[in-house]
Amino acid sequence: MDKKSDIGLIGLAVMGENLVLNMESKGFTVSVYNRTISKVDNLIEGRAKGKNIVGTHSLDEFVNSIKQPRKIVIMVKAGAAVDEVIHQIEPHLSKGDILIDGGNTFFKDTERRVKELEEKGLLYIGTGVSGGEEGALKGPSIMPGGHREAYEALAPILTKIAAQVGGDPCCDYIGPGGAGHFVKMVHNGIEYAIMQTIAETYDLMKEVLKFSAKEQAKLFSDWNEGVLGSYLVEITGQVLARIDEETKQSLVDLILDEASHKGTGKWTSQSAMDLGVPIPSIDAAVQARFISSFKSERVMASKILKGPVMKFDGDKYKFIEEVHDALYASEILAYTQGMALLTAASKEYNFDLNLGNIAKIWRGGCIIRSKLLGKITNAYEKNPELPNLLLDDYFSELLNKLQSSLHNVVRTAIEFGVPCLVIGSSLSYYDSYRKERLPANLIQGLRDYFGAHTYKRTDKEGVFHTEWQ
Repeated sequence: MDKKSDIGLIGLAVMGENLVLNMESKGFTVSVYNRTISKVDNLIEGRAKGKNIVGTHSLDEFVNSIKQPRKIVIMVKAGAAVDEVIHQIEPHLSKGDILIDGGNTFFKDTERRVKELEEKGLLYIGTGVSGGEEGALKGPSIMPGGHREAYEALAPILTKIAAQVGGDPCCDYIGPGGAGHFVKMVHNGIEYAIMQTIAETYDLMKEVLKFSAKEQAKLFSDWNEGVLGSYLVEITGQVLARIDEETKQSLVDLILDEASHKGTGKWTSQSAMDLGVPIPSIDAAVQARFISSFKSERVMASKILKGPVMKFDGDKYKFIEEVHDALYASEILAYTQGMALLTAASKEYNFDLNLGNIAKIWRGGCIIRSKLLGKITNAYEKNPELPNLLLDDYFSELLNKLQSSLHNVVRTAIEFGVPCLVIGSSLSYYDSYRKERLPANLIQGLRDYFGAHTYKRTDKEGVFHTEWQ
Protein backbone atom coordinates (compact mmCIF):
# COMPACT_ATOMS: atom_id res chain seq x y z
CA MET A 1 0.00 0.00 0.00
CA ASP A 2 1.60 3.27 -1.12
CA LYS A 3 -0.27 5.81 0.98
CA LYS A 4 -0.90 4.91 4.58
CA SER A 5 -3.90 6.04 6.61
CA ASP A 6 -3.82 8.77 9.26
CA ILE A 7 -5.89 6.73 11.71
CA GLY A 8 -7.67 3.39 11.97
CA LEU A 9 -10.94 2.25 13.55
CA ILE A 10 -12.11 -1.17 14.72
CA GLY A 11 -15.83 -1.79 15.17
CA LEU A 12 -18.27 -0.74 12.47
CA ALA A 13 -21.54 -0.49 14.36
CA VAL A 14 -23.44 2.76 13.80
CA MET A 15 -21.26 4.93 16.07
CA GLY A 16 -18.02 3.57 14.64
CA GLU A 17 -19.15 3.89 11.05
CA ASN A 18 -20.30 7.47 11.56
CA LEU A 19 -17.04 8.43 13.26
CA VAL A 20 -15.14 7.04 10.28
CA LEU A 21 -17.20 9.16 7.87
CA ASN A 22 -16.73 12.20 10.12
CA MET A 23 -12.94 11.78 10.16
CA GLU A 24 -12.79 11.29 6.40
CA SER A 25 -14.93 14.37 5.80
CA LYS A 26 -12.38 16.44 7.76
CA GLY A 27 -9.55 15.42 5.44
CA PHE A 28 -8.18 12.28 7.11
CA THR A 29 -7.62 8.91 5.47
CA VAL A 30 -9.08 6.16 7.66
CA SER A 31 -8.48 2.42 7.72
CA VAL A 32 -11.31 0.22 9.01
CA TYR A 33 -11.61 -3.32 10.31
CA ASN A 34 -14.48 -5.32 11.76
CA ARG A 35 -14.59 -8.90 13.05
CA THR A 36 -17.52 -9.52 10.70
CA ILE A 37 -15.75 -8.80 7.40
CA SER A 38 -18.99 -8.25 5.48
CA LYS A 39 -19.48 -5.00 7.45
CA VAL A 40 -16.19 -3.71 6.06
CA ASP A 41 -17.20 -4.57 2.49
CA ASN A 42 -20.68 -3.12 2.91
CA LEU A 43 -19.22 0.17 4.13
CA ILE A 44 -16.61 0.39 1.36
CA GLU A 45 -19.18 -0.41 -1.32
CA GLY A 46 -21.85 1.78 0.23
CA ARG A 47 -21.49 4.98 2.29
CA ALA A 48 -17.69 5.05 1.89
CA LYS A 49 -17.62 4.56 -1.86
CA GLY A 50 -15.17 6.97 -3.50
CA LYS A 51 -13.93 8.25 -0.12
CA ASN A 52 -10.50 8.04 1.51
CA ILE A 53 -11.49 5.02 3.60
CA VAL A 54 -9.43 1.84 3.40
CA GLY A 55 -11.18 -1.47 4.04
CA THR A 56 -9.08 -4.30 5.50
CA HIS A 57 -9.83 -8.00 6.02
CA SER A 58 -7.32 -8.92 8.75
CA LEU A 59 -5.73 -7.28 11.77
CA ASP A 60 -2.30 -7.59 10.20
CA GLU A 61 -3.46 -5.83 7.01
CA PHE A 62 -5.28 -3.24 9.11
CA VAL A 63 -2.30 -2.37 11.33
CA ASN A 64 0.14 -2.23 8.41
CA SER A 65 -2.14 0.19 6.53
CA ILE A 66 -1.73 2.94 9.20
CA LYS A 67 1.09 5.48 9.57
CA GLN A 68 3.42 5.05 12.53
CA PRO A 69 3.04 5.78 15.38
CA ARG A 70 -0.34 4.20 14.74
CA LYS A 71 -3.54 5.71 16.07
CA ILE A 72 -6.30 3.11 16.41
CA VAL A 73 -9.81 3.76 17.70
CA ILE A 74 -11.70 0.84 19.28
CA MET A 75 -15.49 1.13 19.01
CA VAL A 76 -16.80 -2.15 20.42
CA LYS A 77 -19.05 -3.03 23.37
CA ALA A 78 -17.55 -2.02 26.71
CA GLY A 79 -16.07 -4.70 28.94
CA ALA A 80 -14.59 -8.02 27.83
CA ALA A 81 -14.88 -7.16 24.12
CA VAL A 82 -12.41 -4.27 24.51
CA ASP A 83 -9.90 -6.50 26.32
CA GLU A 84 -10.29 -9.10 23.59
CA VAL A 85 -9.57 -6.56 20.82
CA ILE A 86 -6.51 -5.28 22.72
CA HIS A 87 -5.28 -8.85 23.23
CA GLN A 88 -5.67 -9.65 19.52
CA ILE A 89 -4.11 -6.49 18.12
CA GLU A 90 -1.26 -6.03 20.60
CA PRO A 91 1.19 -8.47 18.87
CA HIS A 92 0.87 -6.41 15.66
CA LEU A 93 1.73 -3.07 17.29
CA SER A 94 5.01 -1.21 17.74
CA LYS A 95 6.31 0.83 20.65
CA GLY A 96 4.63 4.25 20.81
CA ASP A 97 1.44 3.18 19.01
CA ILE A 98 -1.78 4.58 20.45
CA LEU A 99 -5.03 2.76 21.22
CA ILE A 100 -8.19 4.80 21.81
CA ASP A 101 -11.27 3.30 23.46
CA GLY A 102 -14.27 5.39 22.41
CA GLY A 103 -16.97 3.33 24.12
CA ASN A 104 -18.88 3.82 27.36
CA THR A 105 -16.25 2.04 29.44
CA PHE A 106 -16.15 1.94 33.25
CA PHE A 107 -13.33 4.27 34.26
CA LYS A 108 -11.53 1.72 36.44
CA ASP A 109 -11.19 -0.61 33.43
CA THR A 110 -9.54 2.27 31.59
CA GLU A 111 -7.19 2.90 34.53
CA ARG A 112 -6.12 -0.75 34.39
CA ARG A 113 -5.56 -0.75 30.62
CA VAL A 114 -3.51 2.47 30.73
CA LYS A 115 -1.10 0.84 33.22
CA GLU A 116 -0.93 -2.52 31.46
CA LEU A 117 -0.21 -1.03 28.04
CA GLU A 118 2.26 1.49 29.40
CA GLU A 119 4.37 -1.44 30.64
CA LYS A 120 4.44 -2.73 27.05
CA GLY A 121 5.47 0.59 25.53
CA LEU A 122 2.01 1.41 24.17
CA LEU A 123 -0.06 4.54 24.78
CA TYR A 124 -3.73 4.46 25.68
CA ILE A 125 -6.61 6.91 25.62
CA GLY A 126 -10.04 6.29 27.14
CA THR A 127 -12.40 8.84 25.68
CA GLY A 128 -16.04 9.62 26.21
CA VAL A 129 -17.88 10.37 22.97
CA SER A 130 -21.32 11.95 23.33
CA GLY A 131 -23.84 12.95 20.73
CA GLY A 132 -25.35 9.72 19.54
CA GLU A 133 -25.34 8.68 15.90
CA GLU A 134 -25.80 12.21 14.55
CA GLY A 135 -23.07 13.61 16.80
CA ALA A 136 -20.62 10.92 15.73
CA LEU A 137 -21.21 11.89 12.10
CA LYS A 138 -21.43 15.67 12.36
CA GLY A 139 -19.40 16.48 15.46
CA PRO A 140 -19.63 14.97 18.96
CA SER A 141 -18.43 16.17 22.33
CA ILE A 142 -15.17 14.30 23.00
CA MET A 143 -13.68 13.73 26.49
CA PRO A 144 -10.24 12.07 26.17
CA GLY A 145 -8.24 10.92 29.19
CA GLY A 146 -5.13 8.79 29.58
CA HIS A 147 -1.57 9.41 28.40
CA ARG A 148 -1.04 13.13 27.80
CA GLU A 149 1.49 12.53 24.99
CA ALA A 150 -1.07 10.33 23.24
CA TYR A 151 -3.63 13.11 23.37
CA GLU A 152 -1.14 15.61 21.94
CA ALA A 153 -0.60 13.28 18.97
CA LEU A 154 -4.37 12.81 18.54
CA ALA A 155 -5.44 16.42 19.12
CA PRO A 156 -5.19 17.54 15.44
CA ILE A 157 -7.74 14.85 14.56
CA LEU A 158 -10.00 14.92 17.63
CA THR A 159 -10.37 18.68 17.78
CA LYS A 160 -11.24 18.78 14.09
CA ILE A 161 -13.97 16.10 14.23
CA ALA A 162 -15.52 17.44 17.46
CA ALA A 163 -18.48 19.81 17.59
CA GLN A 164 -17.49 23.48 17.41
CA VAL A 165 -19.03 26.24 19.55
CA GLY A 166 -17.94 29.84 19.05
CA GLY A 167 -14.84 28.67 17.22
CA ASP A 168 -13.81 26.34 20.07
CA PRO A 169 -13.77 22.55 19.66
CA CYS A 170 -15.85 20.55 22.14
CA CYS A 171 -12.79 18.48 22.94
CA ASP A 172 -9.88 18.91 25.32
CA TYR A 173 -7.56 16.74 27.39
CA ILE A 174 -9.46 15.74 30.54
CA GLY A 175 -6.80 14.13 32.70
CA PRO A 176 -4.74 10.99 33.35
CA GLY A 177 -5.88 7.39 33.66
CA GLY A 178 -9.63 6.94 33.50
CA ALA A 179 -10.47 10.65 33.80
CA GLY A 180 -12.08 10.88 30.36
CA HIS A 181 -14.38 7.94 30.94
CA PHE A 182 -15.22 9.15 34.45
CA VAL A 183 -16.34 12.50 33.04
CA LYS A 184 -18.40 10.76 30.35
CA MET A 185 -19.99 8.57 33.04
CA VAL A 186 -21.02 11.65 35.03
CA HIS A 187 -22.29 13.27 31.83
CA ASN A 188 -24.57 10.26 31.41
CA GLY A 189 -25.69 10.47 35.05
CA ILE A 190 -26.70 14.09 34.53
CA GLU A 191 -28.43 13.01 31.32
CA TYR A 192 -30.46 10.44 33.29
CA ALA A 193 -31.56 13.08 35.80
CA ILE A 194 -32.53 15.68 33.19
CA MET A 195 -34.49 13.19 31.08
CA GLN A 196 -36.41 11.96 34.12
CA THR A 197 -37.08 15.57 35.19
CA ILE A 198 -38.51 16.30 31.73
CA ALA A 199 -40.60 13.11 31.90
CA GLU A 200 -41.97 14.09 35.33
CA THR A 201 -42.79 17.57 34.02
CA TYR A 202 -44.68 16.00 31.11
CA ASP A 203 -46.50 13.67 33.52
CA LEU A 204 -47.49 16.52 35.84
CA MET A 205 -49.06 18.54 33.05
CA LYS A 206 -50.75 15.44 31.67
CA GLU A 207 -52.22 14.35 35.03
CA VAL A 208 -52.88 17.70 36.71
CA LEU A 209 -53.79 19.94 33.76
CA LYS A 210 -54.95 17.13 31.43
CA PHE A 211 -52.75 18.52 28.64
CA SER A 212 -52.44 16.39 25.51
CA ALA A 213 -49.11 15.48 23.96
CA LYS A 214 -49.83 17.97 21.16
CA GLU A 215 -50.41 20.81 23.64
CA GLN A 216 -47.24 19.92 25.48
CA ALA A 217 -45.24 19.74 22.24
CA LYS A 218 -45.98 23.42 21.64
CA LEU A 219 -45.09 24.24 25.24
CA PHE A 220 -41.71 22.50 25.14
CA SER A 221 -40.97 24.05 21.76
CA ASP A 222 -41.65 27.51 23.21
CA TRP A 223 -39.60 26.77 26.32
CA ASN A 224 -36.66 25.77 24.16
CA GLU A 225 -36.46 29.36 22.90
CA GLY A 226 -35.83 30.67 26.44
CA VAL A 227 -33.61 29.81 29.41
CA LEU A 228 -34.52 26.11 29.11
CA GLY A 229 -32.97 25.96 25.64
CA SER A 230 -31.22 22.61 25.30
CA TYR A 231 -30.97 19.56 23.08
CA LEU A 232 -33.18 17.46 25.36
CA VAL A 233 -35.94 20.07 25.66
CA GLU A 234 -35.80 20.60 21.90
CA ILE A 235 -36.22 16.93 21.04
CA THR A 236 -38.90 16.51 23.74
CA GLY A 237 -41.04 18.90 21.74
CA GLN A 238 -40.38 16.87 18.59
CA VAL A 239 -41.17 13.51 20.25
CA LEU A 240 -44.42 14.87 21.71
CA ALA A 241 -45.44 16.29 18.33
CA ARG A 242 -45.00 13.05 16.37
CA ILE A 243 -48.25 11.43 15.17
CA ASP A 244 -48.39 7.68 14.51
CA GLU A 245 -49.21 7.27 10.82
CA GLU A 246 -51.29 4.14 11.33
CA THR A 247 -53.47 5.14 14.31
CA LYS A 248 -53.29 8.94 13.92
CA GLN A 249 -52.64 9.12 17.67
CA SER A 250 -49.71 10.83 19.38
CA LEU A 251 -46.91 8.29 19.09
CA VAL A 252 -45.65 8.94 22.63
CA ASP A 253 -49.00 7.70 23.99
CA LEU A 254 -48.42 4.35 22.26
CA ILE A 255 -44.88 3.78 23.57
CA LEU A 256 -44.61 1.22 26.38
CA ASP A 257 -43.64 2.92 29.65
CA GLU A 258 -40.50 0.88 30.36
CA ALA A 259 -37.21 2.80 30.19
CA SER A 260 -34.06 0.85 29.36
CA HIS A 261 -30.58 1.58 30.67
CA LYS A 262 -27.02 0.57 29.76
CA GLY A 263 -25.32 0.93 33.14
CA THR A 264 -23.64 4.33 33.10
CA GLY A 265 -26.28 5.88 35.37
CA LYS A 266 -25.83 3.04 37.85
CA TRP A 267 -22.03 3.45 37.70
CA THR A 268 -22.45 7.15 38.49
CA SER A 269 -24.51 6.34 41.58
CA GLN A 270 -22.07 3.67 42.70
CA SER A 271 -19.08 5.97 42.22
CA ALA A 272 -20.79 8.71 44.22
CA MET A 273 -21.41 6.21 47.02
CA ASP A 274 -17.71 5.26 46.97
CA LEU A 275 -16.72 8.94 47.20
CA GLY A 276 -19.41 9.91 49.74
CA VAL A 277 -20.93 12.56 47.47
CA PRO A 278 -24.72 13.14 47.53
CA ILE A 279 -26.30 12.98 44.06
CA PRO A 280 -29.95 12.21 44.95
CA SER A 281 -31.37 13.49 41.66
CA ILE A 282 -29.19 11.12 39.63
CA ASP A 283 -29.83 8.25 42.07
CA ALA A 284 -33.59 8.86 41.79
CA ALA A 285 -33.40 8.87 37.98
CA VAL A 286 -31.73 5.46 38.03
CA GLN A 287 -34.38 4.16 40.46
CA ALA A 288 -37.15 5.58 38.25
CA ARG A 289 -35.87 3.48 35.35
CA PHE A 290 -35.76 0.42 37.57
CA ILE A 291 -39.33 0.87 38.79
CA SER A 292 -40.56 1.46 35.23
CA SER A 293 -39.36 -2.06 34.38
CA PHE A 294 -41.82 -3.58 36.89
CA LYS A 295 -44.61 -3.04 34.38
CA SER A 296 -46.66 -6.18 35.09
CA GLU A 297 -46.53 -5.57 38.84
CA ARG A 298 -47.55 -1.95 38.37
CA VAL A 299 -50.53 -3.04 36.29
CA MET A 300 -51.63 -5.34 39.12
CA ALA A 301 -50.97 -2.68 41.77
CA SER A 302 -53.00 -0.09 39.83
CA LYS A 303 -56.08 -2.24 40.36
CA ILE A 304 -55.76 -2.54 44.15
CA LEU A 305 -53.76 0.43 45.47
CA LYS A 306 -55.48 3.79 45.78
CA GLY A 307 -54.16 7.34 45.53
CA PRO A 308 -55.68 10.80 45.93
CA VAL A 309 -58.48 11.90 43.60
CA MET A 310 -58.07 15.59 42.87
CA LYS A 311 -59.31 18.17 40.39
CA PHE A 312 -57.18 21.19 39.58
CA ASP A 313 -59.03 24.43 40.30
CA GLY A 314 -56.09 26.85 40.42
CA ASP A 315 -54.65 29.29 37.92
CA LYS A 316 -53.57 27.10 34.99
CA TYR A 317 -51.20 29.68 33.51
CA LYS A 318 -49.51 30.37 36.85
CA PHE A 319 -49.02 26.65 37.38
CA ILE A 320 -47.43 26.29 33.92
CA GLU A 321 -44.97 29.05 34.87
CA GLU A 322 -44.18 27.25 38.12
CA VAL A 323 -43.66 23.95 36.30
CA HIS A 324 -41.28 25.73 33.90
CA ASP A 325 -39.30 27.16 36.82
CA ALA A 326 -39.28 23.85 38.69
CA LEU A 327 -37.91 22.12 35.60
CA TYR A 328 -35.25 24.81 35.29
CA ALA A 329 -34.30 24.50 38.97
CA SER A 330 -34.15 20.70 38.76
CA GLU A 331 -31.89 20.84 35.72
CA ILE A 332 -29.54 23.25 37.51
CA LEU A 333 -29.47 20.92 40.52
CA ALA A 334 -28.69 17.91 38.29
CA TYR A 335 -25.66 19.73 36.85
CA THR A 336 -24.74 20.88 40.37
CA GLN A 337 -24.63 17.33 41.70
CA GLY A 338 -22.67 16.08 38.70
CA MET A 339 -20.07 18.83 39.04
CA ALA A 340 -19.78 18.16 42.79
CA LEU A 341 -19.05 14.51 41.99
CA LEU A 342 -16.38 15.56 39.50
CA THR A 343 -14.83 17.84 42.15
CA ALA A 344 -14.53 14.95 44.60
CA ALA A 345 -13.24 12.50 41.98
CA SER A 346 -10.60 14.98 40.83
CA LYS A 347 -9.13 15.04 44.35
CA GLU A 348 -9.54 11.33 45.14
CA TYR A 349 -8.13 10.01 41.85
CA ASN A 350 -5.67 12.85 41.09
CA PHE A 351 -7.46 13.65 37.84
CA ASP A 352 -6.78 17.40 38.18
CA LEU A 353 -10.03 18.16 36.34
CA ASN A 354 -10.72 21.61 34.93
CA LEU A 355 -14.48 21.93 35.50
CA GLY A 356 -14.74 25.10 33.43
CA ASN A 357 -13.23 23.27 30.46
CA ILE A 358 -15.50 20.29 30.97
CA ALA A 359 -18.60 22.50 30.97
CA LYS A 360 -17.25 24.18 27.82
CA ILE A 361 -16.76 20.80 26.11
CA TRP A 362 -20.39 19.93 26.92
CA ARG A 363 -21.78 23.07 25.24
CA GLY A 364 -21.98 21.37 21.83
CA GLY A 365 -22.34 17.92 20.34
CA CYS A 366 -23.33 16.10 23.51
CA ILE A 367 -26.76 15.03 24.77
CA ILE A 368 -26.78 17.40 27.78
CA ARG A 369 -25.78 20.49 25.80
CA SER A 370 -27.78 23.51 26.94
CA LYS A 371 -27.68 27.27 27.40
CA LEU A 372 -26.99 26.67 31.08
CA LEU A 373 -23.52 25.33 30.36
CA GLY A 374 -22.28 28.77 29.38
CA LYS A 375 -23.18 30.04 32.87
CA ILE A 376 -21.60 26.95 34.47
CA THR A 377 -18.41 27.56 32.49
CA ASN A 378 -18.35 31.16 33.72
CA ALA A 379 -18.80 30.08 37.34
CA TYR A 380 -15.78 27.75 37.29
CA GLU A 381 -13.63 30.13 35.26
CA LYS A 382 -14.35 32.80 37.87
CA ASN A 383 -13.53 30.41 40.74
CA PRO A 384 -11.79 27.14 39.75
CA GLU A 385 -11.92 26.04 43.41
CA LEU A 386 -15.69 26.46 43.70
CA PRO A 387 -16.82 23.53 45.94
CA ASN A 388 -20.45 23.61 44.78
CA LEU A 389 -22.25 25.42 41.99
CA LEU A 390 -24.90 26.68 44.43
CA LEU A 391 -22.25 28.84 46.12
CA ASP A 392 -21.66 30.83 42.94
CA ASP A 393 -23.35 34.25 43.08
CA TYR A 394 -25.26 33.78 39.82
CA PHE A 395 -26.65 30.37 40.73
CA SER A 396 -27.39 31.14 44.38
CA GLU A 397 -29.41 34.19 43.33
CA LEU A 398 -31.19 32.19 40.62
CA LEU A 399 -32.12 29.28 42.93
CA ASN A 400 -33.34 31.71 45.59
CA LYS A 401 -35.85 32.91 42.99
CA LEU A 402 -36.78 29.48 41.62
CA GLN A 403 -37.10 27.57 44.89
CA SER A 404 -40.67 28.70 45.66
CA SER A 405 -41.88 27.28 42.32
CA LEU A 406 -39.99 24.06 43.02
CA HIS A 407 -41.70 23.77 46.42
CA ASN A 408 -45.14 24.52 44.96
CA VAL A 409 -44.80 22.02 42.11
CA VAL A 410 -43.65 19.23 44.44
CA ARG A 411 -46.55 20.05 46.78
CA THR A 412 -49.01 19.80 43.88
CA ALA A 413 -47.48 16.54 42.68
CA ILE A 414 -47.90 15.05 46.18
CA GLU A 415 -51.50 16.28 46.44
CA PHE A 416 -52.37 14.68 43.08
CA GLY A 417 -50.36 11.51 43.67
CA VAL A 418 -48.10 12.14 40.67
CA PRO A 419 -44.64 10.57 41.26
CA CYS A 420 -41.78 13.06 41.06
CA LEU A 421 -38.71 11.10 42.10
CA VAL A 422 -36.16 13.45 40.56
CA ILE A 423 -37.94 16.79 41.01
CA GLY A 424 -38.66 15.85 44.64
CA SER A 425 -35.09 14.66 45.21
CA SER A 426 -33.76 17.87 43.66
CA LEU A 427 -35.82 19.88 46.13
CA SER A 428 -34.62 17.77 49.07
CA TYR A 429 -31.01 18.23 47.94
CA TYR A 430 -31.49 21.99 47.76
CA ASP A 431 -33.23 22.14 51.15
CA SER A 432 -30.59 19.91 52.77
CA TYR A 433 -27.66 21.86 51.32
CA ARG A 434 -29.06 25.22 52.44
CA LYS A 435 -29.76 24.05 56.04
CA GLU A 436 -27.22 25.07 58.67
CA ARG A 437 -28.43 22.25 60.93
CA LEU A 438 -29.74 18.84 59.88
CA PRO A 439 -31.20 16.08 62.10
CA ALA A 440 -27.98 14.05 61.87
CA ASN A 441 -27.42 14.94 65.53
CA LEU A 442 -30.20 12.51 66.46
CA ILE A 443 -28.66 9.82 64.22
CA GLN A 444 -25.35 10.19 66.06
CA GLY A 445 -27.18 9.96 69.37
CA LEU A 446 -28.87 6.73 68.27
CA ARG A 447 -25.60 5.29 66.94
CA ASP A 448 -23.90 6.05 70.22
CA TYR A 449 -26.79 4.45 72.13
CA PHE A 450 -26.75 1.07 70.38
CA GLY A 451 -23.13 0.87 69.26
CA ALA A 452 -21.04 3.29 71.36
CA HIS A 453 -20.03 5.00 68.12
CA THR A 454 -19.40 8.32 69.96
CA TYR A 455 -20.32 11.83 68.87
CA LYS A 456 -18.98 15.37 68.77
CA ARG A 457 -20.61 18.37 70.49
CA THR A 458 -21.40 21.89 69.33
CA ASP A 459 -20.35 23.50 72.60
CA LYS A 460 -16.95 21.91 73.27
CA GLU A 461 -14.07 20.15 71.51
CA GLY A 462 -13.49 16.41 71.66
CA VAL A 463 -15.23 13.10 71.08
CA PHE A 464 -17.88 11.92 73.56
CA HIS A 465 -19.80 8.83 74.59
CA THR A 466 -22.83 8.61 76.86
CA GLU A 467 -24.09 5.63 78.89
CA TRP A 468 -27.66 6.11 77.71
CA GLN A 469 -29.38 3.37 79.72
